[in-house]
Amino acid sequence: MTSKICFIYTTWPDKRSAKAAAKKLLDERLVACANIFGGAITSLYRWQGRVSQSVETVMILKTRDRLWSRVERRVFELHPYDCPCIVKVTTPQAHRAFADWIHSETRI
Repeated sequence: MTSKICFIYTTWPDKRSAKAAAKKLLDERLVACANIFGGAITSLYRWQGRVSQSVETVMILKTRDRLWSRVERRVFELHPYDCPCIVKVTTPQAHRAFADWIHSETRI
């Protein structure tokens, strides 16, 4: 039986930096796929005691659940922010062929 997969939601300052990180994660076989959303999003957030606003790009990474800590560490290393958004979403179920594909494209 194929082990679980997960999605990792993360935001980046721009599409260029997200794409560069995605290529490295794919080359290192830590993820099978990176979805980089086309349009920029506006983020409003509290940071260092004040409300701030910035334009960001959303990226969702698809990988094995067991690779979470390695992907988290690598995204943090590649990320330009001091406190990047890196959130794991475990999938309770996935289409078998899709999960098998993720497993075939990643390594432990």
